[in-house]
Amino acid sequence: MSTTTKDKRSAARMLGRLVRRAETGSFLGMVVVYIFFAALGGRVFLGAPGFSSWLNTAAEVGIVALAVGLLIIAGELDLSVGSVIPASSLTVAIVSSHYGAPEIIGILAGLVVGLMVGFVNGFLVTRTSIPSLIVTIGTMFGVMGLTLGFTVLIAGSTGVFIVPDPVTKALLGQFVGGMFQVTMFWWAAFIVIVFYLLHVSPYGNWIYALGGDRESARNAGIPTRKLTIGLFMLSGFAAAFVGVGQVLTYQSAQVLTGQAFIFNSIMCVVIGGVLLTGGAGSVIGIVLGTLTFSIVNQGIFFSGLDPNIGSVIIGALLLIAVLSNDSFRKTALSFAAKKAP
Repeated sequence: MSTTTKDKRSAARMLGRLVRRAETGSFLGMVVVYIFFAALGGRVFLGAPGFSSWLNTAAEVGIVALAVGLLIIAGELDLSVGSVIPASSLTVAIVSSHYGAPEIIGILAGLVVGLMVGFVNGFLVTRTSIPSLIVTIGTMFGVMGLTLGFTVLIAGSTGVFIVPDPVTKALLGQFVGGMFQVTMFWWAAFIVIVFYLLHVSPYGNWIYALGGDRESARNAGIPTRKLTIGLFMLSGFAAAFVGVGQVLTYQSAQVLTGQAFIFNSIMCVVIGGVLLTGGAGSVIGIVLGTLTFSIVNQGIFFSGLDPNIGSVIIGALLLIAVLSNDSFRKTALSFAAKKAP
């Protein structure tokens, strides 16, 4: 066999493996959506205002989506992130503004709130037979009620203002060049950490095994309970981190914020090729799904289209992603079966 023939076959195999990956569909979807809104939004969308707009949106929802994505790959779901974001924001504002404590104390307190909610979620899911969907709905409403009650009791209103220290604002809530939030750099850091966790470290195989077959994973010696609790705590921490960044950026915290992150983060994950049934997905796919969602979200504004059209497009993307993910999975399984001896 000639070298040219071998190279062609090798290239064909590589192309086949690429086509069978769900991330390929996510990437193509992102390109199509970007071209569509670039044509409608013109130079403004293609310029720095449009670029910074959807990147800032992607950074905030992306941090939450990465943690939620790990949970979904592990076969779980966390809807409480929408209540953790305002709870952590108000914790920072109340501790550091209302009571005058150092901002580092307020920030740590806000992050602890997220870790505590994550621990409660993980503990209840692993110690009971209640699905994580129901558990996290319960904790979501519980945290919302506690946040509202304590905020009104302590501050006398549903919102608290804060004037952050220049150092903490520069690290967590600053606009770079007047356009880009520093949150983008933190999102990049989260991507690197979660990529290492899922695709490099041994924990990644544990997470995939957990989502594939929990009972088999337990029988194989994987500490399923500890791993599940840890993933829920990571989800709570990510949501709390976004909440801390928001209060330092916008200098105020409100009780009724963060709810959109619940379904937005899940949509980013699913559009990125993660199966809702668990056991499959990647960090690259989640990032691509987040970018696609953010481009649509902000592209509607720059294109001047009816905002309801944005919901239609996102809904269509979600359905297409679910259908294509199932097709990619069946194709991959069929290919693997043919290759098996």
